[in-house]
Amino acid sequence: MPPEALLPPAFGTTAEAPAVPPPVGAAPKRVQTRPFATGRTIIALILREMSTRYGRSPGGYLWALLEPLGAVALMALAFSLLMRHPALGTSFLLFYATGHLPFTLYQSVMNVVARSLNYSRPLLMYPAVTWLDAVIARFLLNTLTGMMVSYILLTAIISLTDTGAVLQIGPILMAALMAAALGLGVGCLNCVLNGLFPTWEMIWSIATRPLFLASGVLILYEDMPRVLQDILWYNPLLHVTGEMRRGFYPMYSADYVSPVYVFLIALTCIAAGLVFLSRYHRTILNDG
Repeated sequence: MPPEALLPPAFGTTAEAPAVPPPVGAAPKRVQTRPFATGRTIIALILREMSTRYGRSPGGYLWALLEPLGAVALMALAFSLLMRHPALGTSFLLFYATGHLPFTLYQSVMNVVARSLNYSRPLLMYPAVTWLDAVIARFLLNTLTGMMVSYILLTAIISLTDTGAVLQIGPILMAALMAAALGLGVGCLNCVLNGLFPTWEMIWSIATRPLFLASGVLILYEDMPRVLQDILWYNPLLHVTGEMRRGFYPMYSADYVSPVYVFLIALTCIAAGLVFLSRYHRTILNDG
Protein backbone atom coordinates (compact mmCIF):
# COMPACT_ATOMS: atom_id res chain seq x y z
CA MET A 1 0.00 0.00 0.00
CA PRO A 2 1.46 3.40 -0.87
CA PRO A 3 2.19 5.73 2.07
CA GLU A 4 -0.20 8.42 0.75
CA ALA A 5 -3.13 6.07 1.37
CA LEU A 6 -2.37 6.03 5.15
CA LEU A 7 -2.58 9.84 5.49
CA PRO A 8 -5.85 11.47 6.59
CA PRO A 9 -7.60 13.76 4.09
CA ALA A 10 -6.41 17.36 3.96
CA PHE A 11 -8.15 20.01 6.01
CA GLY A 12 -11.33 21.33 4.30
CA THR A 13 -11.69 18.36 1.98
CA THR A 14 -13.80 15.28 2.18
CA ALA A 15 -12.89 11.79 1.22
CA GLU A 16 -14.69 10.59 -1.88
CA ALA A 17 -16.89 7.56 -1.43
CA PRO A 18 -16.11 4.71 -3.74
CA ALA A 19 -18.48 4.44 -6.67
CA VAL A 20 -21.04 1.71 -6.29
CA PRO A 21 -21.74 -0.02 -9.59
CA PRO A 22 -25.39 -0.54 -10.47
CA PRO A 23 -26.75 -4.03 -10.02
CA VAL A 24 -26.41 -6.34 -12.95
CA GLY A 25 -29.46 -6.20 -15.25
CA ALA A 26 -30.79 -2.93 -13.83
CA ALA A 27 -32.52 -0.65 -16.37
CA PRO A 28 -30.83 2.71 -16.99
CA LYS A 29 -32.37 5.72 -15.32
CA ARG A 30 -34.68 7.60 -17.71
CA VAL A 31 -34.82 11.35 -18.01
CA GLN A 32 -38.31 12.69 -17.38
CA THR A 33 -39.69 14.46 -20.46
CA ARG A 34 -43.06 16.04 -21.24
CA PRO A 35 -45.17 13.70 -23.38
CA PHE A 36 -46.39 15.14 -26.70
CA ALA A 37 -44.39 18.34 -26.13
CA THR A 38 -44.16 19.13 -29.85
CA GLY A 39 -47.90 18.67 -30.39
CA ARG A 40 -48.71 20.89 -27.41
CA THR A 41 -46.38 23.59 -28.66
CA ILE A 42 -47.90 23.55 -32.15
CA ILE A 43 -51.44 23.73 -30.76
CA ALA A 44 -50.45 26.62 -28.49
CA LEU A 45 -48.94 28.50 -31.44
CA ILE A 46 -52.09 27.91 -33.50
CA LEU A 47 -54.34 29.20 -30.72
CA ARG A 48 -52.08 32.22 -30.27
CA GLU A 49 -52.29 33.14 -33.94
CA MET A 50 -56.05 32.60 -34.02
CA SER A 51 -56.51 34.98 -31.10
CA THR A 52 -54.10 37.64 -32.34
CA ARG A 53 -54.95 37.53 -36.04
CA TYR A 54 -58.72 37.06 -35.95
CA GLY A 55 -59.79 37.51 -32.34
CA ARG A 56 -58.81 41.17 -31.93
CA SER A 57 -60.32 42.55 -35.15
CA PRO A 58 -64.04 43.35 -35.56
CA GLY A 59 -65.65 40.50 -37.44
CA GLY A 60 -62.83 38.05 -36.75
CA TYR A 61 -63.02 35.07 -39.08
CA LEU A 62 -65.80 36.78 -41.04
CA TRP A 63 -63.16 38.77 -42.92
CA ALA A 64 -61.55 35.54 -44.08
CA LEU A 65 -64.81 34.85 -45.94
CA LEU A 66 -65.63 38.37 -47.09
CA GLU A 67 -62.27 39.09 -48.69
CA PRO A 68 -62.26 36.25 -51.27
CA LEU A 69 -66.02 36.59 -51.76
CA GLY A 70 -65.64 40.26 -52.65
CA ALA A 71 -62.75 39.54 -55.02
CA VAL A 72 -64.64 36.78 -56.84
CA ALA A 73 -67.86 38.82 -57.05
CA LEU A 74 -66.14 41.92 -58.46
CA MET A 75 -64.15 39.87 -60.95
CA ALA A 76 -67.22 37.98 -62.11
CA LEU A 77 -69.23 41.20 -62.47
CA ALA A 78 -66.51 42.91 -64.49
CA PHE A 79 -66.09 40.05 -66.95
CA SER A 80 -69.84 39.44 -67.24
CA LEU A 81 -70.10 42.96 -68.69
CA LEU A 82 -67.45 42.14 -71.31
CA MET A 83 -68.39 38.57 -72.26
CA ARG A 84 -71.68 36.78 -72.73
CA HIS A 85 -70.56 33.43 -71.29
CA PRO A 86 -67.59 32.28 -69.22
CA ALA A 87 -65.02 29.95 -70.73
CA LEU A 88 -66.61 27.02 -68.86
CA GLY A 89 -70.20 26.55 -67.81
CA THR A 90 -72.75 29.31 -67.40
CA SER A 91 -71.78 30.90 -64.06
CA PHE A 92 -69.13 33.60 -63.95
CA LEU A 93 -69.03 33.28 -60.16
CA LEU A 94 -68.19 29.58 -60.23
CA PHE A 95 -65.66 29.90 -63.04
CA TYR A 96 -63.61 32.58 -61.33
CA ALA A 97 -64.03 31.08 -57.87
CA THR A 98 -62.52 27.77 -59.06
CA GLY A 99 -59.47 29.69 -60.28
CA HIS A 100 -59.17 32.34 -57.60
CA LEU A 101 -59.59 30.17 -54.48
CA PRO A 102 -56.78 27.63 -55.10
CA PHE A 103 -54.47 30.47 -56.14
CA THR A 104 -55.36 32.35 -52.94
CA LEU A 105 -54.75 29.20 -50.88
CA TYR A 106 -51.24 28.87 -52.30
CA GLN A 107 -50.50 32.57 -51.84
CA SER A 108 -51.75 32.80 -48.25
CA VAL A 109 -49.87 29.66 -47.15
CA MET A 110 -46.70 30.84 -48.88
CA ASN A 111 -46.84 34.29 -47.28
CA VAL A 112 -47.46 33.13 -43.71
CA VAL A 113 -44.82 30.39 -43.85
CA ALA A 114 -42.31 32.87 -45.26
CA ARG A 115 -42.89 35.13 -42.22
CA SER A 116 -43.13 32.38 -39.60
CA LEU A 117 -39.76 33.09 -37.93
CA ASN A 118 -40.39 36.82 -37.67
CA TYR A 119 -43.96 36.27 -36.44
CA SER A 120 -42.91 33.88 -33.65
CA ARG A 121 -39.52 35.47 -32.89
CA PRO A 122 -40.26 36.28 -29.19
CA LEU A 123 -41.46 32.73 -28.52
CA LEU A 124 -38.48 31.15 -30.27
CA MET A 125 -36.30 32.42 -27.44
CA TYR A 126 -37.79 29.66 -25.26
CA PRO A 127 -36.13 26.23 -25.56
CA ALA A 128 -39.52 24.47 -25.78
CA VAL A 129 -40.41 26.26 -29.04
CA THR A 130 -38.45 25.42 -32.18
CA TRP A 131 -38.41 26.99 -35.62
CA LEU A 132 -40.06 23.86 -37.04
CA ASP A 133 -42.96 24.25 -34.58
CA ALA A 134 -43.52 27.79 -35.85
CA VAL A 135 -43.50 26.70 -39.50
CA ILE A 136 -45.85 23.74 -38.94
CA ALA A 137 -48.30 25.76 -36.84
CA ARG A 138 -48.69 28.53 -39.41
CA PHE A 139 -48.93 26.01 -42.27
CA LEU A 140 -51.66 23.95 -40.59
CA LEU A 141 -53.76 26.90 -39.46
CA ASN A 142 -53.74 28.75 -42.76
CA THR A 143 -54.20 25.60 -44.86
CA LEU A 144 -57.25 24.56 -42.87
CA THR A 145 -58.59 28.12 -42.91
CA GLY A 146 -58.16 28.38 -46.68
CA MET A 147 -59.86 25.03 -47.27
CA MET A 148 -62.73 25.98 -44.98
CA VAL A 149 -63.23 29.32 -46.76
CA SER A 150 -63.13 27.61 -50.17
CA TYR A 151 -65.67 25.00 -49.06
CA ILE A 152 -68.09 27.60 -47.70
CA LEU A 153 -67.88 29.92 -50.70
CA LEU A 154 -68.11 27.18 -53.34
CA THR A 155 -71.04 25.56 -51.51
CA ALA A 156 -72.84 28.91 -51.34
CA ILE A 157 -72.25 29.61 -55.05
CA ILE A 158 -73.50 26.17 -56.13
CA SER A 159 -76.52 26.36 -53.80
CA LEU A 160 -77.62 29.91 -54.66
CA THR A 161 -76.91 30.02 -58.40
CA ASP A 162 -77.74 27.78 -61.33
CA THR A 163 -74.29 26.45 -62.16
CA GLY A 164 -75.05 22.95 -63.42
CA ALA A 165 -71.79 21.75 -61.86
CA VAL A 166 -71.15 18.04 -61.31
CA LEU A 167 -68.67 17.69 -58.47
CA GLN A 168 -65.77 15.24 -58.47
CA ILE A 169 -64.20 15.20 -55.02
CA GLY A 170 -60.93 13.60 -56.11
CA PRO A 171 -59.65 16.40 -58.37
CA ILE A 172 -60.90 19.06 -55.92
CA LEU A 173 -58.94 17.59 -53.00
CA MET A 174 -55.93 17.00 -55.23
CA ALA A 175 -55.90 20.66 -56.28
CA ALA A 176 -56.11 21.80 -52.63
CA LEU A 177 -53.23 19.50 -51.63
CA MET A 178 -51.10 20.69 -54.54
CA ALA A 179 -51.72 24.35 -53.66
CA ALA A 180 -50.93 23.79 -49.95
CA ALA A 181 -47.76 21.75 -50.64
CA LEU A 182 -46.51 24.30 -53.14
CA GLY A 183 -47.20 27.14 -50.70
CA LEU A 184 -45.27 25.32 -47.97
CA GLY A 185 -42.27 24.68 -50.20
CA VAL A 186 -41.98 28.18 -51.65
CA GLY A 187 -42.72 29.66 -48.22
CA CYS A 188 -39.85 27.73 -46.60
CA LEU A 189 -37.40 28.93 -49.23
CA ASN A 190 -38.62 32.52 -48.93
CA CYS A 191 -38.36 32.29 -45.14
CA VAL A 192 -34.63 31.67 -45.51
CA LEU A 193 -34.12 34.26 -48.24
CA ASN A 194 -36.13 36.94 -46.43
CA GLY A 195 -34.06 36.43 -43.28
CA LEU A 196 -30.68 36.41 -44.99
CA PHE A 197 -31.42 39.10 -47.61
CA PRO A 198 -33.86 41.77 -46.36
CA THR A 199 -34.56 43.08 -49.88
CA TRP A 200 -35.63 39.69 -51.19
CA GLU A 201 -39.25 40.10 -50.06
CA MET A 202 -39.62 43.24 -52.19
CA ILE A 203 -37.91 41.58 -55.17
CA TRP A 204 -40.18 38.53 -54.90
CA SER A 205 -43.31 40.68 -54.65
CA ILE A 206 -42.43 42.57 -57.84
CA ALA A 207 -41.31 39.49 -59.77
CA THR A 208 -44.47 37.49 -59.03
CA ARG A 209 -47.11 40.14 -59.76
CA PRO A 210 -47.89 38.68 -63.22
CA LEU A 211 -48.38 35.26 -61.61
CA PHE A 212 -52.12 35.86 -61.21
CA LEU A 213 -52.55 36.20 -64.96
CA ALA A 214 -50.10 33.40 -65.78
CA SER A 215 -51.79 30.80 -63.53
CA GLY A 216 -55.01 30.25 -65.47
CA VAL A 217 -57.24 32.16 -63.05
CA LEU A 218 -58.80 34.33 -65.76
CA ILE A 219 -57.92 32.49 -68.98
CA LEU A 220 -57.92 28.77 -69.63
CA TYR A 221 -54.68 27.12 -70.68
CA GLU A 222 -56.29 25.95 -73.93
CA ASP A 223 -57.29 29.51 -74.86
CA MET A 224 -53.73 30.82 -74.61
CA PRO A 225 -51.48 31.16 -77.69
CA ARG A 226 -49.34 28.14 -78.43
CA VAL A 227 -46.14 30.03 -77.60
CA LEU A 228 -47.44 30.90 -74.13
CA GLN A 229 -48.65 27.35 -73.57
CA ASP A 230 -45.16 25.98 -74.11
CA ILE A 231 -43.73 28.44 -71.57
CA LEU A 232 -46.48 28.57 -68.94
CA TRP A 233 -46.82 24.80 -68.70
CA TYR A 234 -43.82 24.93 -66.34
CA ASN A 235 -45.79 27.17 -63.96
CA PRO A 236 -47.07 24.67 -61.34
CA LEU A 237 -49.96 26.93 -60.35
CA LEU A 238 -51.42 26.51 -63.83
CA HIS A 239 -51.77 22.80 -63.05
CA VAL A 240 -53.44 23.60 -59.72
CA THR A 241 -56.21 25.76 -61.22
CA GLY A 242 -56.72 23.28 -64.05
CA GLU A 243 -57.12 20.39 -61.62
CA MET A 244 -59.60 22.38 -59.53
CA ARG A 245 -61.76 23.20 -62.55
CA ARG A 246 -61.70 19.57 -63.64
CA GLY A 247 -63.44 18.76 -60.35
CA PHE A 248 -66.37 21.07 -61.17
CA TYR A 249 -66.70 20.73 -64.93
CA PRO A 250 -66.84 17.08 -66.06
CA MET A 251 -66.59 18.13 -69.72
CA TYR A 252 -63.23 19.79 -69.04
CA SER A 253 -60.45 17.22 -69.46
CA ALA A 254 -57.40 19.40 -68.61
CA ASP A 255 -55.02 16.89 -70.18
CA TYR A 256 -52.04 19.16 -69.54
CA VAL A 257 -52.32 18.83 -65.74
CA SER A 258 -49.54 16.80 -64.09
CA PRO A 259 -49.86 16.38 -60.30
CA VAL A 260 -46.54 14.49 -60.27
CA TYR A 261 -44.76 17.56 -61.65
CA VAL A 262 -46.37 19.85 -59.07
CA PHE A 263 -45.55 17.60 -56.11
CA LEU A 264 -42.00 17.12 -57.38
CA ILE A 265 -41.51 20.90 -57.39
CA ALA A 266 -43.19 21.23 -53.99
CA LEU A 267 -41.21 18.45 -52.29
CA THR A 268 -37.93 19.74 -53.72
CA CYS A 269 -38.65 23.22 -52.34
CA ILE A 270 -39.74 21.80 -48.97
CA ALA A 271 -36.59 19.71 -48.61
CA ALA A 272 -34.29 22.55 -49.62
CA GLY A 273 -36.12 25.05 -47.40
CA LEU A 274 -36.00 22.83 -44.32
CA VAL A 275 -32.30 22.07 -44.81
CA PHE A 276 -31.43 25.78 -45.10
CA LEU A 277 -33.69 26.71 -42.17
CA SER A 278 -32.02 24.14 -39.93
CA ARG A 279 -28.65 25.60 -40.92
CA TYR A 280 -29.41 29.33 -40.79
CA HIS A 281 -32.36 29.82 -38.43
CA ARG A 282 -30.12 31.05 -35.60
CA THR A 283 -28.47 33.56 -37.92
CA ILE A 284 -31.89 34.81 -39.06
CA LEU A 285 -33.17 35.16 -35.49
CA ASN A 286 -30.02 36.89 -34.23
CA ASP A 287 -29.81 39.34 -37.14
CA GLY A 288 -33.48 40.25 -37.08
